[in-house]
Amino acid sequence: MPAMFPESLQRRATLVAALIGLCYGLLCRYFFGNFQTSFGVMTVGFLVLTPFGIGFIVSFLSERAGRPNRVYLPLVTTAAMLMTAYLMLWEGLICLVMLAPLAVVTAILGGLAGGIAGKRFTGGGNTPIACVAILPFLVAPVEHWTGPLMEVRTVETSIDIQADPATVWRHIERVAPIRPEEEVYSWTQSIGFPRPIEATLSKEGVGGVRHARFAGGLLFVETVTAWEPQSRLVFEIRADTANIPPTTLDEHVTIGGPYFDTLEGEYRIEPLAGGGVRLHLSSRHRLSTTFNFYAGLWTDAVMRDIQNNILHVVRRRCER
Repeated sequence: MPAMFPESLQRRATLVAALIGLCYGLLCRYFFGNFQTSFGVMTVGFLVLTPFGIGFIVSFLSERAGRPNRVYLPLVTTAAMLMTAYLMLWEGLICLVMLAPLAVVTAILGGLAGGIAGKRFTGGGNTPIACVAILPFLVAPVEHWTGPLMEVRTVETSIDIQADPATVWRHIERVAPIRPEEEVYSWTQSIGFPRPIEATLSKEGVGGVRHARFAGGLLFVETVTAWEPQSRLVFEIRADTANIPPTTLDEHVTIGGPYFDTLEGEYRIEPLAGGGVRLHLSSRHRLSTTFNFYAGLWTDAVMRDIQNNILHVVRRRCER
């Protein structure tokens, strides 16, 4: 639509462009969410190319309407799609937060590409839109065919504690019920991850079983594989997936699911020359997606936040 058209008509055309982009995004979310065997939400096809497509469509059409908008309109339309999916219970808050940064970047890139295409292709055809809109539906099946890349990642954290190794050991082999006021601010809990409650131990030594309980019925069964009193404690981790209520975690970040699982945890007590100790807590987790380059940033950050929270609880108790 040429720029010479009345301003009101241009505004209306821009609104229509945004609605078309929104409908496209919601259609993709519905389709990818309901045909998991060939498509699936946890794919580059959806997570990257759908926001790109939204940005491209609204920018291309707004360029044609004579009101170029290559950044703001793609961002607003993509945000509206994500919020609508959340309100319709298609996505949980955890997934929404994790997807948002990637969606913002790709929507802007799509908007820039759509604006350029809309300016260059002035013949009135919508071939560029059709080519971009079909991309998610072409890429996702290829991802399913090639399969996800399994990666084992390690997250290491530590904290200095003014206490002797025996005291620290007593507070890590078992963890008494944690009161909310003992914890520090945890951004993972703010977006829906359960808070830690306690860790029990069936017996001391290798073969002992720790039950690490979190809010919402989340339970980790941890079998001790290395037991060095006042020095080192290592345990294999298995999430009790059979008894985790479906409302505790979003289906796409379920522990022990197809995309993510915790494998091992380790405490190590390092005596310091000036007194006190440095308590190290590390963990290994499995990540299985076709976009580990991005998902790994989030899983590392989540595990680091959880571990830091636990370390602060231990320090507060040891120094009390």
